[in-house]
This record gives sequence, C-alpha cells and structure tokens, in this order.
Amino acid sequence: MNDTPLSPLPLHHLSGLPTRVLTSRQLRQHGVPAAELTERCRPGGCWQQVLPGVYLLHPGPPTSEERLQAVLLYATHRGPTVPQQGTPSGDAPAVMITGLAALALHGFSETPPLLVLDRIEVLVARTRRLRSTGFAQIVRAADLPVPQEVTGVPTAPVPRAVADAVAGLSDAAAVRRLLTEAVRGGHCEAAAVVRELSRARLLTRPHVVDAVDTLLAEGRALAEQRLYAVVREHGLPEPLWNVDLRLPGGPHLGGVDAFWPEHGVALEIDTRAPRSEEDPLHSAFDHKREHLERLGITVVRCLPRTLREAPAQQAAVVRTALMASPEREPGAYVVALPR
Repeated sequence: MNDTPLSPLPLHHLSGLPTRVLTSRQLRQHGVPAAELTERCRPGGCWQQVLPGVYLLHPGPPTSEERLQAVLLYATHRGPTVPQQGTPSGDAPAVMITGLAALALHGFSETPPLLVLDRIEVLVARTRRLRSTGFAQIVRAADLPVPQEVTGVPTAPVPRAVADAVAGLSDAAAVRRLLTEAVRGGHCEAAAVVRELSRARLLTRPHVVDAVDTLLAEGRALAEQRLYAVVREHGLPEPLWNVDLRLPGGPHLGGVDAFWPEHGVALEIDTRAPRSEEDPLHSAFDHKREHLERLGITVVRCLPRTLREAPAQQAAVVRTALMASPEREPGAYVVALPR
C-alpha cells in the first residue's frame, strides 16, 4: 500500500510535531517524498538518518531521549515478524529497552549516562528478523517480560535488565556493583536477579558466580534487618533470633531465623533462587520444614519481597501462627542453640 497522501503537506508543518524522530514510513505519511528525504539527509543537510529507516529532523547530535526513541522505532518498524498463533497480525511487535540503558532509566548510579552509551540494547521476540546496527543492539528472548513504563519509555524490569547488562560485561567489579545496587537500592530481590542470570546461562562464568555469592549475602542481610523491624514495629513477641534447633541428645533439625519456643513457631527467610524442582537446596529446605512440622512446630516461610513490599501482611501471618498455637497439640521439646 502507498503511504504517500494524495495532497502532500507543506514541510514546515513537521516543526510542530511533538517528536523530532520519525521513520521513513511516517515521513511519507506526512507528505515527504523519497527524493526530498534523500536531499535533506545529504552531508551538511538539515536532517540525518540515525538508524536504518529512522531519521532525526535536525542536524545536531541526538539527545538521550531521541536515541531511545530511535532504537524503539527501529526495533518496532524494521524487520518482519514470523507469524505466531494467537497474535493479531496488525499488532505492533513488543519491544523494550534493556541492559545498561534500562538500568539508567531505573535510576541506577552504577551505569554510565544514557548519552555516553555506545550501544542501547532493545529486547525483542526471538521471532523478529532484526540485526544490530549503529547504536541499536538487538537482544532476543523466547519469552518477553511485561515492560515497565519509565519516563514514558517501555523498559525491561530490573532483574531482566541486569541479566542483559551482565551478559556484556567481563569486569568482575562492575558486575558485582550492578548486582549489589539492584538489591541494596531496593529495586528487586536477590533471588529474582539470580533467576534471570540462570535463565540467561550466565552462572557458568566465574566472575558472575562470585558476584552472585556477594549478592545473596547482601540480600539475606537486608531481609534480616527488615524482619527485625517487622517484629518490633508491629508489636510481635520477641523471638530467639538465628538459632539451630535439635532434639535433646538427638539429631540436628536445622537452623531458623526466628523461633518462638512457647508457641512452637519458627520462621525462615526464604532467599533461595528457584532454578528447578530437583535443586538440592529446595529439597533440603522442604525436608527441614516437613521434619519440624511433624514434631509439631509451625514453620512460617517468609519471602524477602514480602518483607520489603508488605511488612504488615507478613506481621499478620506471624501473629496468626502465634495465636493458633493453643489450638494445636503440644509440639516436641527441642533445644535452641545460637548459630
């Protein structure tokens, strides 16, 4: 179909557009013929082509916002998509900024400013027939996350953006700083980052594994601090903190983060990064919980995300478990030792 209108508009109307970045198709729809576009983009001209099929309607360097917009336009309008069942043929393909550029949009201090990034990564479906070019770096995924709108820009969630950024970094210190800021800055939980690193098959890289160990320690320390605050700010009874449980003269039952012996209630912060059902860490965790519950001890599983986003909800769960203790059969006597 020919997009050129029958009566081309005068070019001065383009100065009133809200954007100065347009595709060749959009320019045709605004009445700009191909010859005029070529003439205006000659060396010394007043327009320029910044990416294939994407044009900047002024001669100076693009701003950060214009670079982001150009990459998104390139990824949206260039390259056909392999048809997928259940996808309306008229829908624009989903694209979003990821990697270091996305982290800069999310407010990370450990990323370079958008304007100095050599490449801007854009996440697209694996079925898209696109190639990286200029400052547009194409990243493909079989399953796209739901993008977040950050200053009006479709942006990958922090865990996915971190994984895509780490994929292009070989500096161990830089990787560690990014992972630490993701958790310490309150952007997401450590387990979510590790899950994305695992999906991207980055946990085989030694410098990434070392950074993940630091990340998980950081995540646990923050979760413990939030748990202390939940207990004290919501008026819960003070528990025994960080203890190992064992039967008198018997086997070790495992460690818990908090234990209310008079109520037979234990709490454990679950900072595991899910990888698979066969993960030995999952088996050990579930075995310990089942063993304690057979002895009459209620085990409250506490997620770092809940502590961060819904502390009152977590306090209510613990309070309910404590209040239910008189209705249960008395549990086995266990010894609690500091760990």
